[in-house]
Amino acid sequence: MGQKVHPVGLRIGIIREPDSKWFATDREFPALLLEDDKIRKYLKKTLYVAGVSKIEIERAANKVKVTVWAAKPGIIIGRGGRGIDDLRMDLERLTGGKTVHVSVQEIRTPELDAQLVAESIAQQIEKRISYKRAAKQAVLRTMRMGAKGIKVRVAGRLGGAEMARVDGEKAGKIPLQTLRADIDYGFTEAKTTYGNIGVKVWIYKGDIMPGAKREEAIEEQMARRPKRTRVSRAGRAEQANRAEETVEAEAPTEGE
Repeated sequence: MGQKVHPVGLRIGIIREPDSKWFATDREFPALLLEDDKIRKYLKKTLYVAGVSKIEIERAANKVKVTVWAAKPGIIIGRGGRGIDDLRMDLERLTGGKTVHVSVQEIRTPELDAQLVAESIAQQIEKRISYKRAAKQAVLRTMRMGAKGIKVRVAGRLGGAEMARVDGEKAGKIPLQTLRADIDYGFTEAKTTYGNIGVKVWIYKGDIMPGAKREEAIEEQMARRPKRTRVSRAGRAEQANRAEETVEAEAPTEGE
């Protein structure tokens, strides 16, 4: 042990698909790979406020399709879709005149997205909130939303100490070597006055059996679950009265 592998990269081709979906010859490959990196860095920097978790890129001839997964899609789209039009023009300029199509997908439960959880912890550390408190709250929120396990690892000059160290929080289980385990991984850095602090997050969402149909994601299950609304005593009494009136109206009279 000690040699760690990226949890998402390890599962590509088994239970996950790559974020870049295109094919190129040996001569074209380096230029397109560099272009993908430029697109991702530009979008992440420009749309950081919108909570961008993942950017998917598909290519066909001179066409590029970019899908942005974000927690706040309204910030990206803007009024009347003006934001997406500006973004598309910038990307076309960046790719050297290629036809770019931009679409935005919403992340309904940011608490179950490892990248967004890591960025949330980093932002709190930058605001001088205790790293222990930030990590503990993130773990509690994620477990409350239905995750099977979460691990948070924070490293650097924690609390402004002279000597760098590693600390973290953990709840549930994180099977890192089980390939069928759906593990989401996120990493970011908190830029503080006393140096950068690295934040890593692993979230275990359940198993995906090989050959079987992929189960509905936890985010989709939570979105489909009907919302419970609290009804006061007066409201309950009113509902009961309405039900009685309906029954009396439907009951047949003696003359019928």
